[in-house]
Amino acid sequence: MTKGLSFNELYRFCDPEIFTFKTTDDLPESKETIGQERALHALDFGLSLESSGFNIFILGEHGTGKMTTVKSFLSRKAMTEPVPKDWCYVYNFKDPDVPVAIFLNPGDAVNFQKDMEELINILRVEIPKVFESKEYEKQKNKILEVSQKQQKNIFSNLEEEAQEKGFSVRKTVSGLIIIPVKKTGEPLTEEEYELLDDNTKKKIDEIGKVLQEKLNDAVRVVREAEKTVKEAIKKLEKEAALSAVGHLIYEIKNKYKDHEKITVYLDNVKEDILEHLEDFKTQEEQTPQLPFIKLPRSEPTFTRDIVNVLVNNEDCKGAPCIFESNPTYYNLFGRIEHKIQYGIATTDFSMIKGGSLHTANGGYIVINALDLLRNIFAYDALKRSIRNKEVKIEDVWEQYRLMSTTTLKPEAIPLNVKVILLGNPYLYYLLYNLDEEYRELFKVKADFDRRMDRTDENIHKYASFIANLCKEEKLLPFDRAGVARVVELGSRLAEHQNKLSSMFSDIADIIREASYWASKTNSNIISNEHLQKSIDERIFRTNRIEERLREMILEGTIIVEITGEKIGQINGLAVLDLGDYSFGKPSRITARTYAGKAGVVNIEREIKMSGRIHEKAILIITNYLGSKYATKKPISLSASITFEQLYDMVEGDSASCAELYALLSSIAGIPLKQGLAVTGSMDQNGEVQPVGGINEKIEGFFDLCNILGLNGSQGVIIPTRNIKNLMLKKEVLEAVKNGIFFIYPILKAEEGLEIITDKQAGEIREDGTYPEGTINYLVIKRLTEISEAIKEKKEEEKEEKQKNK
Repeated sequence: MTKGLSFNELYRFCDPEIFTFKTTDDLPESKETIGQERALHALDFGLSLESSGFNIFILGEHGTGKMTTVKSFLSRKAMTEPVPKDWCYVYNFKDPDVPVAIFLNPGDAVNFQKDMEELINILRVEIPKVFESKEYEKQKNKILEVSQKQQKNIFSNLEEEAQEKGFSVRKTVSGLIIIPVKKTGEPLTEEEYELLDDNTKKKIDEIGKVLQEKLNDAVRVVREAEKTVKEAIKKLEKEAALSAVGHLIYEIKNKYKDHEKITVYLDNVKEDILEHLEDFKTQEEQTPQLPFIKLPRSEPTFTRDIVNVLVNNEDCKGAPCIFESNPTYYNLFGRIEHKIQYGIATTDFSMIKGGSLHTANGGYIVINALDLLRNIFAYDALKRSIRNKEVKIEDVWEQYRLMSTTTLKPEAIPLNVKVILLGNPYLYYLLYNLDEEYRELFKVKADFDRRMDRTDENIHKYASFIANLCKEEKLLPFDRAGVARVVELGSRLAEHQNKLSSMFSDIADIIREASYWASKTNSNIISNEHLQKSIDERIFRTNRIEERLREMILEGTIIVEITGEKIGQINGLAVLDLGDYSFGKPSRITARTYAGKAGVVNIEREIKMSGRIHEKAILIITNYLGSKYATKKPISLSASITFEQLYDMVEGDSASCAELYALLSSIAGIPLKQGLAVTGSMDQNGEVQPVGGINEKIEGFFDLCNILGLNGSQGVIIPTRNIKNLMLKKEVLEAVKNGIFFIYPILKAEEGLEIITDKQAGEIREDGTYPEGTINYLVIKRLTEISEAIKEKKEEEKEEKQKNK
């Protein structure tokens, strides 16, 4: 008979004496990542390899410290790397819709921006001064005087000639005209003209025509002269302005002489200033055409001459590390903003705003993969940027508009960034298997484990983690017993005596809660009892459903028997996981057998309440029965098996052993102890396989027995391979230690059958039979009886048919 496990096998304690400190305040600060050597190795590899496509996907369950580790790792690595270039946009004088991107040394983009702003501010003052200077006025007046004198001479000569021939040059609304005049100098009226004879009229017309042509020629000459004057004045203005502009622009060009784009840009700025000198002149206030509408005064903005700084790395120390918490398309790639003027959306290059990819350029960007996929356009655009090694600022909604609008298309900026995605394993494998581009762009996998080996080194690292958290968040310090208890909790969370949990967010929450409860008792140090208080309080806050189910069992609404014996009935164990809390719940499994050939019928399957894994388990049980009891002749048996009072989906194979025992009990008529619950999966050879949630299952059944009253015969049968997973609570340990509750490990299904029936299973003999009185003997005996009964029934039916003939 298998013996129950001893007290020491149910829990692995941590000896506080392995620590040398008095409290965690004595420990030095440590930022070392604990238990993620594989992930750190992959992270270091991916960050160090600069080849194309070696971006990183960090996968792991929530709470394994992915983000904290990445921040710490990147901050150290980035500090050793050079600060990347600044980037800015300037006006493109040749193609205004395509602003020019310029890179500069860190901090120079802002300097360049300030230089251009200072230039414009100076020119706003200096150029008007030039135009108001006496020298400028003198030269301008000289040009005008020459022109006016020339015009005066032309018109004076024409006037004299016209007067000599009886004509005069008069100014009208439509311009200058030649008209005949009388000797008195007064214009000849139309009536007076009509009274003249034909020869006189003809002579007047001929002379007037010649004079009009001369007048037209004179007007053309004057206009050409005026054009020449304007050009001369414009040239004078440019020369005068150049005296104020030239040396200033030269100074800026010389300052940024290593940047060809800036040199070209400044040449264009100079030409643009000289072509738009009116912007620097004093603007006279204009009377609006519609006096009842007050329009804002139009002032020159000099937008073309400013610098739009996109990325400023002046204060950056090392390579940038950007953690984008909201990876929308525009947050990643930037946007082109607009402003509304008189109901029309307008924009220019000064409204271009950079995204986090611009800021991270030359360094690292960390993005949550799920958030990235949730944002439309973002994931595809990110892949495109990585593949093309450039980042473009575009209006992605343009393609969905009914009418296309004019917009800017800024020059793309070369992209050199290491992209790090964070996500869970499901998301990683989903992308890897469904997106071929993903495989080419994210070639490095950094896998964060949810648990680590429970070594002395890691135990001491646990203590350092506790010390750091307490110091950073100003929590109360832990004593050695408290730290040892946290280590034990780490093994409980890892569900393994030789492992520790690396779900540090869960550990941290327990530490914070323990500090709270310690402060409530005016304690200065957190110890074991404060940790237990935080655990008990957490359970109380979340176990309402567990208590309600327990009440229903105690009231008899849900039938669970934990005393006595019954044929074909057994207590299986299940785990209910509510997300924030999981607990074990006993489930009554019953089996019934009778003569027939239907085989084992899974009632849950018949009503479609059975999952695939559970259906597989039933088939394994069926095949086990066949291989063990039908080696010579087929089994003639109909059997049904079900989970009583269970109204949800049944899934999993952890009840395989319990279902087998219920079937064999029903077949052989052997009663099963109701005080023993069973959990364990099995294969077709009867080998018992480990199951999950072993601690919750044992504790769930123990709590029920404890409430109803422990009688010294109750316990749980578990797979031997689950012993390493046992980290049971104190109450169970004490009950086992006092011999009033038992945990039986089994390797073979028959071992559990012997424990729960107090009978020998029976070893097969050379003649293929089993010893009389054993379980296997009784099973075969009953199967034979059923087979004979079916055979007799068939013979009777055959005889009856012959009689009827």
